[in-house]
This record gives sequence, structure tokens and C-alpha cells, in this order.
Amino acid sequence: MGSTVPVKSLDTFSNSFQRESVSKSLTGTVYLISEDTSLAPMDATADKEKPLSAGLLPGETVVKEGKAAILFPSANEVFYNPVQEFNRDLTCAVITEFARDLLAQRGVKVVVPGEKERVLVSLSEETNEDDAQTEEKNGAESPAVTATVGEKCERGLRVLEGLAASGLRSVRFALEVPGLQSVTANDFSTKAAALIARNAQYNGVSHLLEASCRDASMLMYEMRGKKERFDVIDLDPYGSPASFLDAAVQAVSEGGLLCVTCTDMAVMAGNSGETCYSKYGSVSIKAKYCHEMALRIILHSLDQRAGVYQRYIQPLLSVSVDFYIRVFVRVFTGQATVKNSASKQALVYNCVGCGSFHLQRMGRRTSNGKHPICCMKYSPAAGPPVGPECEHCGQRHQLGGPIWAEPIYDLAFVQKVLSAVSGNPSRFGTSKRIEGMLSMVTEELEDVPLYYTMDSLSSTIHCSTPPLLQFKSALLHAGHRVSLSHACKNAIKTDAPPAAIWDIMRCWEKANPVKREKLSETSPAFKILSTEPSLEACFTVREDANPQSRKRHLTRFQENPQAFWGPKARAKAGGGIATNLQDKRKKCQNKRKNQITDSSEVKNFHCKKFRQVSSPRGSCAAIASNCVYFRQKDSTEKIYSASHKKKDTWHLYMSHSSSLFTALPKQCLSIKQSGWLSDVSMPFGFLPDETSVAGTLLLIHCSSC
Repeated sequence: MGSTVPVKSLDTFSNSFQRESVSKSLTGTVYLISEDTSLAPMDATADKEKPLSAGLLPGETVVKEGKAAILFPSANEVFYNPVQEFNRDLTCAVITEFARDLLAQRGVKVVVPGEKERVLVSLSEETNEDDAQTEEKNGAESPAVTATVGEKCERGLRVLEGLAASGLRSVRFALEVPGLQSVTANDFSTKAAALIARNAQYNGVSHLLEASCRDASMLMYEMRGKKERFDVIDLDPYGSPASFLDAAVQAVSEGGLLCVTCTDMAVMAGNSGETCYSKYGSVSIKAKYCHEMALRIILHSLDQRAGVYQRYIQPLLSVSVDFYIRVFVRVFTGQATVKNSASKQALVYNCVGCGSFHLQRMGRRTSNGKHPICCMKYSPAAGPPVGPECEHCGQRHQLGGPIWAEPIYDLAFVQKVLSAVSGNPSRFGTSKRIEGMLSMVTEELEDVPLYYTMDSLSSTIHCSTPPLLQFKSALLHAGHRVSLSHACKNAIKTDAPPAAIWDIMRCWEKANPVKREKLSETSPAFKILSTEPSLEACFTVREDANPQSRKRHLTRFQENPQAFWGPKARAKAGGGIATNLQDKRKKCQNKRKNQITDSSEVKNFHCKKFRQVSSPRGSCAAIASNCVYFRQKDSTEKIYSASHKKKDTWHLYMSHSSSLFTALPKQCLSIKQSGWLSDVSMPFGFLPDETSVAGTLLLIHCSSC
């Protein structure tokens, strides 16, 4: 963890930090902390019950997660969401296994605290002799250099967190991931960068972690050189990462790891297909498989942007969690391999009636010889795979995509991460959920894109929903492969064509009939059930229909641990007190049903209808004093001014002073100079005197302007 330095209070450190520790470099503002103004570093192995409140600035609290303790301001100046703990735990686990594989090639052995002797889980029942000889060779040539957490490794990884906020993720990298050479925590906010520097010093990782205050894209663009690239780049923005992807695929090293989070699920799940296309180059569809499609959309976008620079991606892990998606990909360079990119993308034809979908590859490649790379032939794909109408229900098709149609994870790598997490469950606070999630990922059909859901299949033909295991068994009896999906609780991934799926549903409907006389002849249900099934489905439950993750009752789909579990408010650029989203949601709930009776809670400004009238006197029948939207402002507000005649103008004003003349426009000289109110008309039936004008609506006819 580094040597202990003299202890000083955080207040002293904060003052000296503002005066002396900000140094300007050619690449931007970097916050550096010298040893003479530093705090005693926290030992990651120390007792967790040690007091952490000493030296806190006013309004600050200490947030503990993993081995890190983060100083966090009460004001909403820096973003932090405790819901993302699973995201950060999973990222630490993935980077650890990535470092283990990469540093082994550099002669460095990674040591993780609490981890027992590595036990490699064989993914196949048979082990061939070549693999055994390779393992013996690797064991004989064990690396002499070891890397532990909290220590700087000269041959280690260079990590960049482009949007660090409080720096919690970067501090956890420094404290929990072994084999790191440096960690750069960047944020465009100066307050966030200062907080990152304080948190690095508070946790005793300033020898590893460097705070940077830069534009993330510009920082990555400047580090595009082969000797300056980062081994790991983590992007976890508030919303869409689209604006950072082009720089990220250039700034990551050869074979480096790129970690990307997307929280703009409304766009990627089909609510705004045109917006999704503008950001990711793909049209999203509002379908039941939208969460997996979102994963494939971001992978398509990454591969497309990498291909511009003769680079390509290799997905290691892609997961859909809670309200966001997270992908981990490696980036390589190779002109020959980039040519395969077109054949890895596909368009999606989705039926709006029954939900059947078909994929159309963007390109086709075939091998012409013994050397597939050198003798590969590329040609346009033939299509479309569907007709003008759906063959099952007669409805039209939607066109979405293109999306990534190849596997979205590396099975061998996921198995390594799963073995490490399950073998050391005390390392992360969300180990059980990580184990359940990764177990489901390893059980998925990796070569089958997208999925169906049981509720959508049954609701299409208006029948009862078949049990999950019975439906899976029917597909297995029919000779098809089938699995569940981590992205949806009642999802079915299968290589069976839509015709086979609807045949099984027809067989289920015969055993559980619906009232066909109530079905419309134009409905998808009537069209599907009018066709006799071409196979006899067997719904006897098979043993292999129930996956191991379900048998072991692993935490697969975690229930929200508390109310309002989800995204938090965006940090304010200028700081200020954080808005309580829970109170705001309660206030806005059922606002049209529950009428407000307390006059103090009623809005009291002029409504839009009153302000935007088409005639001089307006079309609103309410009197200002009786309007619930009426509000008296502190200054004169011009409400309406329009040409009524060729030379005459009507001015509708709200007077807020005791003198009428201060409410008139400057050009109304005749009224100001005349000193009387003969040209003032009151639309509400009374004419005030000069002392009672305040707070009164005046309709003024001026002949001079």
C-alpha cells in the first residue's frame, strides 16, 4: 500500500490543495498531491470499524463500497449511484481476469487476496492431450514476478476511467485489482477532479491513481499513439456513450479491454428508433427482445467505429442488468479480419402481429481453400428472408438494425470470471448475483441471437401460458436446442424456426382451448389457430430442460432491494442541494386525479391560455383574481402587445407598482405626459385610481404608438 506519510487534517489538506496542488500541464489540468500535504493512507486490510469521520469538510459523508471509502459531498455536484455497485463489482472481476491472462504473457503472476489455488473448470467432458501438455508447460514456466493489489507493477496495466465523477470506481481498481501500473481518473468537472484527488489521498492510492480534469474525448484522442494507449478504458456516462466511442476504439491498446455502459435504454429499447440510429447507426425496435437487441446494437456500433481504423472487436462479456447494459470487448487491429465485419451484422425483420422475427445478414463470406483467411470470398447477402406479409399471421414486418449477430460473450473467459468469483465469494458484496448472472450467461445458446417470451406467445393466441419447463421440453423433444436468457426472466432462446414454435403453441391450445368464436377473423390469433399443426408436441418434462442455475436456486433475477431502485438525478454543474427524486415523484404522482385544495400549493402564474390569446382582450373567461394559475411577480411583466389598428396599439400589462405610469411602455409618451387615465380600459369592469393599480391587469389603448 505504500509508505505511511505524516498525518494532517483534511481541512488543512483542502486549503493547501487549493493553493499549491493544482499544476498545469501541457495535456490539461492534473491534480497532484505532494507527500508533505497528504493524509495517512488507509490500509485495505485494516479494521473496517476504524473511525472515518475525522477531518471531513462541512456537509461531507463517507461512502464505503468494497475496500474503498469515498468522501462524498452532500451537494449534488458529483454523481454517485449505489445501485451500480453490481456494475463496479463485475468490472473489478473482469479486469482481474483480463490482467491475469495478459500479464501472464509478460511474465507477471497476479495474486488476489483471499483467493485459493486456482482450479480450472473444464468446459468439456473430454480433455485432449495437447491441452494437458500445454498446461504442464505453463506450470513449469511459472512467472517469477508477482503483482498484488495496491502495489505499482511496472509491467502492469494502464487504466483510464474517462468519466470518473467521485473516483469511486478508480479507487476500487487501485485497491482491489492487482497488476496495475497506473489509473487515470478523468472528469470534466473541476469539482469532481478535486474530489477524485482527495479520495485517492484518503485511500492511500495516490501512487497509483492520478486525477485529471479533461474532456474525455480529447484526452483519448491525444493518447492514440501506440506507445501511449491504455490497456483498459472504462466508460460509464450518465446516458449515452455514443460521443466517446470513436475516441475510445483508437485509444485502447492492441488487444486492450474496452468497458462501456449504456443507460439510455429508452432509446435503445425502441421508444425512439430514429434517435438510436443517429447515435449508434442502428434502428431499435420495440419488441420483447429489446434488451438483448440493445446489447447487439452497442456491439454493432463499436465494431463499426473500430472498422474505420482497421480495427475489430471481440466481445468478452455482455449483460443487461436493471436499467442499463454493460459490455466488455477486446479491440484488435487487422485489415483482413475487418473484412468479416459485414457478415457479422444483420437486419431484423419483426412481425408486428405475432412477434416472429428473422435475421438477414448484411454480407456473406465463404472459404475457397485450406487457408480460410487468405482464400476468403466476400459477396452480398441474398434476401429478404420474409415476404410482404407474415406467413403465420398475415401482418406486416418492421425492419430494425443492423445489429451484431455473432456471439456476445466469450464462453471460456466468462467461465474464468465465474470460477474466480464463486471461489472467493467474500471479495465482492454482490458475489451471489454475479455468480447467478454469469451462470445464466454460460448456459445461453451463444450462436442464437434474440429470444421469444412465454407471455407474448400465449397472449398472441389468447391462451393460457404453458409452464416454462414443459415448453422447453417440447422444443427438445422436437429436436431443437433451447435455453433461457439472462436478459429476461421468461425468455426462450432457441434455434427452432417460428413455424415450429407456433406448431407447439397450437398443440398447447388444443389441450387448453380458447373461445374461437370471440376471435376476430383479422386477428393474428385467428390466422394462427386456423392452421393445423404439422407436428405432435410432447410436453413431458425432460431432465435437461431445467438448467443448473435454476436447480441450484442461484440469484438470477434479483428483486429490487428497496423502493425507487433505479437511475439517480444527474449531477448539477454548479452544485447546490441535491433534488430528492422520491419526493418529486410522489408530488407528481396522480396530479390530475388528486386535485390540490391547499391554496399555498396552487400554481399562481398566468396560464398559457391567458398569455397566448389571439385577441386583445383574450379568450380566457377567468378573472385574474379567480384564476388558480395567477401569480404576482416582483417586476412589471408584459403579457400581450399586438397591432390592433394601423396606428393604434393595445398593451395588456400587469402593473406591480402603485403608479400606473411606471407600467406603461416608454413609447406611450402621450399617456405619460397627459397624466390622466382616459385612455385606459379595464376589461374586468372597474377603473382603479392611481394608488390601487398594483397587481391589476390593464388593457391600455395608445394612439401614439
